[in-house]
Amino acid sequence: MPGKIAIAAATGEAPSTHDPLWTRIQREARVAVREEPLLGALIHAGLLHHATFKAALAYRFSLKLSSREMSEQLLRELADEAYASDPALAAAARADLEAVYDRDPATHRLMQPILFFKGYQALQAYRIGHWLWDCGRHDMAYFVQMRCSEAFGVDIHPAARIGTGVMIDHAHSIVIGETAVVGNDVSMLHSVTLGGTGKEDGDRHPKIGNGVMIGAGAKVLGNIQVGHRSRIAAGSVVLSDVPPCKTVAGVPARIVGDAGCSDPSGTMNQLLGLDGVF
Repeated sequence: MPGKIAIAAATGEAPSTHDPLWTRIQREARVAVREEPLLGALIHAGLLHHATFKAALAYRFSLKLSSREMSEQLLRELADEAYASDPALAAAARADLEAVYDRDPATHRLMQPILFFKGYQALQAYRIGHWLWDCGRHDMAYFVQMRCSEAFGVDIHPAARIGTGVMIDHAHSIVIGETAVVGNDVSMLHSVTLGGTGKEDGDRHPKIGNGVMIGAGAKVLGNIQVGHRSRIAAGSVVLSDVPPCKTVAGVPARIVGDAGCSDPSGTMNQLLGLDGVF
C-alpha cells in the first residue's frame, strides 16, 4: 500500500541526484538550517555532508554507538562495509523511514527519524548487528547490541529476525529476544517485550505476523504465533497464539473482538470501543 511518498527500494543506492528520497531529505535539511542556525553543524555533519542515504546512515550509526571501547572511525568502516555488501540494509531503512513518516503524526519531515528518533536509529543499528550475526561475527554483533541498549534503551538480540516497514514509536525499553520473528509492516510502541517464559533453550520467542500493531507496555511471551494484522492492547500479557485479524487485551490477554480494519499497524488506532474493538 503506497504511503505519503514512495520510498522503499528493492536494491542498492543511487547518487543523490538520482535519488528522490535523498534529494528531499537534503532539501528539508537546508530549510532546517535556515530555520534553526544553531543546529547547522549537526545537520551538515549528519545529512548535508553525505552524498547518499546509506552514507548518512553509516555516519549516524558510528556517531551514536561509538565509545571509549570502539572508535567512531572503526564503526563507520564497519557500517560502510555492511551497506556496501548488502543492499537490503538500505532498502529496509527506506521502508522503515516511510513507515515512521506515514504512521507517526509527530513526524513532519523525513529527516527527523534519521537525526532525532531513537526507535528508527536503534532499528537500523540492529540491522547492522543482524548482518554481522549472519556473517558469523557474533562477538561484534553482541557489541552492537550492547551499545544499542546503552545508547537507546532498546535491546534487540542480533539473531532476531525483523522484517521491513517497521515502526518502533518512542522505543524506550523495547526488548526482543534471540529467536523472535517480527514480520513486515509491524508497529510497536514503547516498553514492548517479545520474550521467553523462563530458562528454556531453543526456539522460545514470539513470531509476530505482518501488519500487527502492538500497544505500549505489551508483553508477548513464549514461542507463540501472533497472526497477521492483529492488534495487542497496551499493557496486555500475551501467553498463547493470537489468530489473524483479531484484537486481544488483558492479563492474560484474550480475544475481545476483530481487528476492525485491514491495516491495524497503519491506522494505529489503539482505543477499545464498546464493541470490544480497538
